[in-house]
Amino acid sequence: MQSTDAYGCVAYLRSPDDRSLLLSAAAGVPVSLLGGFRRLSVRSPLPIAAAYRSGRTVSLSGAEETLRRFPQLLVGLPYAFATVCVPVTAGGERLGVLCAFWRAGKDAAAPNARRHLRTIANRLGAALAAGGGPAAACSTRTPTIVELPALAGPAASVGLFDWDLATDTVAADARACAVFGLADPAAFDGRAETLADRLHPDDRPAFHSIAARARADGAVRAVRLRVLPDEAGGPPWPIELWGRVPGPAGPASRPGERLVGAVLDTRTGAAAAGAVERLRHGVFALDPDGWITHTNHITEALLGSRREDLLGRHPWEALPWLADPAYEDRYRAAMLSQQPTSFLACRPPDRWLAFSLYPDAHGVTGTVVPAPPPALGPVRVQPDAAPPAAAPEPVPPAGLGGMYHLLQLASVLTQAVTVREVCETVAELILPAFGGQQLAVYVARDSRLHLALEVGYPEGFLDRFEGIPMRARVPGVETLSSGTPIFFESPEALAAAYPGLPLDERSSWAFLPLIASGHPVGSCILGFDEPRRFTPEDRGVLTALGGLIAQALERARLYDTEFALARGLQHALLPHRMPQAPGLVIAARYLPGTVGMEIGGDWYDVIPTTRGLTLVIGDVEGHSVAAAATMGQLRSAVRAFTSCGLSPDEVMEHTDRLLAELGPGLLASCLLVELESAEPARPNGTARAARAVRAGHLPPLLRHADGRAEVLDLPGGPLLGIDTGGEFPVSKLELPPGSVLALYTDGLVEEPGIEIDLGVDRLRVALAHGDAGSLEELADRLVGDARRSAHRADDVALLLALARGAE
Repeated sequence: MQSTDAYGCVAYLRSPDDRSLLLSAAAGVPVSLLGGFRRLSVRSPLPIAAAYRSGRTVSLSGAEETLRRFPQLLVGLPYAFATVCVPVTAGGERLGVLCAFWRAGKDAAAPNARRHLRTIANRLGAALAAGGGPAAACSTRTPTIVELPALAGPAASVGLFDWDLATDTVAADARACAVFGLADPAAFDGRAETLADRLHPDDRPAFHSIAARARADGAVRAVRLRVLPDEAGGPPWPIELWGRVPGPAGPASRPGERLVGAVLDTRTGAAAAGAVERLRHGVFALDPDGWITHTNHITEALLGSRREDLLGRHPWEALPWLADPAYEDRYRAAMLSQQPTSFLACRPPDRWLAFSLYPDAHGVTGTVVPAPPPALGPVRVQPDAAPPAAAPEPVPPAGLGGMYHLLQLASVLTQAVTVREVCETVAELILPAFGGQQLAVYVARDSRLHLALEVGYPEGFLDRFEGIPMRARVPGVETLSSGTPIFFESPEALAAAYPGLPLDERSSWAFLPLIASGHPVGSCILGFDEPRRFTPEDRGVLTALGGLIAQALERARLYDTEFALARGLQHALLPHRMPQAPGLVIAARYLPGTVGMEIGGDWYDVIPTTRGLTLVIGDVEGHSVAAAATMGQLRSAVRAFTSCGLSPDEVMEHTDRLLAELGPGLLASCLLVELESAEPARPNGTARAARAVRAGHLPPLLRHADGRAEVLDLPGGPLLGIDTGGEFPVSKLELPPGSVLALYTDGLVEEPGIEIDLGVDRLRVALAHGDAGSLEELADRLVGDARRSAHRADDVALLLALARGAE
């Protein structure tokens, strides 16, 4: 930002499965305003994804060019700004995208700024590659927020002191001396009286009383004093003194005889606050996320709200009459376009106010002044006029607020993956947008409607409609069969159309058909507490909303089907019972991932052979049905080659060639350890011989009988699927009685931002401190942290073997 004159910058890094770009860092652009853009599909029609896919810089000068080239971006961010998206690469590999923002205009991003941004992106790529790649740097949950340096100096200068009340001597740092106007801290003689001499004569009695107050109360708070000017002249400046009396700190301490604290020079902040308070119009400040951080007293009077009720809240939350998202949209427009904006709002009953917003990357400064009503403003009932007795006030139509939430729903729905996530997203956004109190989403399956989500209904009310056939005469079914939304503005209208239909306490309803590509998906029902007149605008917005929900549900149902298929395939392919072998105890654990597809390619196996027992663990890249299917093929191949009597290196070579012939486009790692059989002739106490071969997999761990654990840094070959001519060296091992061999996949040791070697060493320490008396309990302990994590980006496999000796 400093070198390109941009007002904001964000960095996206690719996800571990290479399917998404994750917002990983931001500066000058509030993350809260990016909404559904925190996670983007690499295939999405957005400029950031286009820069990643093409490996080329994408530049947009403003809203007009964005509308022409990337109209989808304006759906969720309909604001005028210029942007340049530069791919982040290293060694020809694409790692992410760096994106900077300027005010809209032809000269928003000069060519030299774009060139410099590319240079920065290249440096970022090199640093990421050196640090383990984007998977080691990006976080799927909490992007890094880069704090910008403040434009102004500190509002208060703070110095520290330690005052010995018994001797009346003061130890003060350089800043404390400066607050008292002592230019040379080295010349300060440490006497409290010297500091008193620097104060206004009227304030010296208060200063001298500090010692007594400290002994009596144990602390002094906000003692206001004035410091005399130096030889240059000028008025005295205000300071505040805070301190407390600490308790005993040792045998030589004298409790109650020391005062430690701080002294503050508040003249800058006090002068600024005083200047703002003297203005004759309201002034307020919002931080980049829209929280109110300051108001003057005129603002309190104009808004009709106390300062303590405003600070730390959003304006549209603190003031109900600003709750329409149209007003929040003005703040968003100011922050994302970095252009001043203004709007009118009516404080009930009829007081109009003009708001002006002046943004920069640090937040918004706003003003508010009284204003005349707009020439074409809404007609309002005067205070002395009685409203008609028979006509209840209708609920205001959705208008711009409904459209705002509809656009946000469109962007957020792209991130909802499962049917449940789609339904919850709809519930979170639709009800606030249209003022509804009830929501029910039904999905069509086997010629019946099944409830997917309900909000706001009495317990058990919808049970009678579960599994209702598509021929039933109820509005939720007929809206889907006809493909036409049905609206009822009163209970009487609904009862007249459907006599005998059970009703709850709602007053109006909207029944929306969910149809995607001509295929019936389900229906959505909105209920409202108050009678509502559905305007043509309302009906158009709600009809479009039904189409969005239907498309998202159809996509999510396909995902759920694929997920169930892959999960079933994965569980069917993993061994369910460990084979028994003399002198060996085997334990295994598998945990699926909880982020994204949740389907991985980790597997393990234990294969009896004529030579003994073979332990195998492997990991196919990716999280998909293809990864699970490839895992099954590799597990079957390794088992077949091992059972045929091939040596460990031959098993790996044949598996490598087979993966190349299958051509799934996926790579895999594998670790195979062949343990010799426990022959009765072998005396007890003799170590069990083993042969191991690695194909790009993490090294095994060995815990000795005395509790010492080590990483077996065995030589290894390449990943399976890279080079059919790769060599896989065989290493010889020995497992003494009482030792435990641990094989694992990277999901157990990888954490974002932490080198994998550190994760392996943590596992080694946990293995060393575990109780090998029960191998099952030891396995549970090693996967304990991973099991408790709700955000596992990868699946986890663990295989343990305890050597007991000949039996």
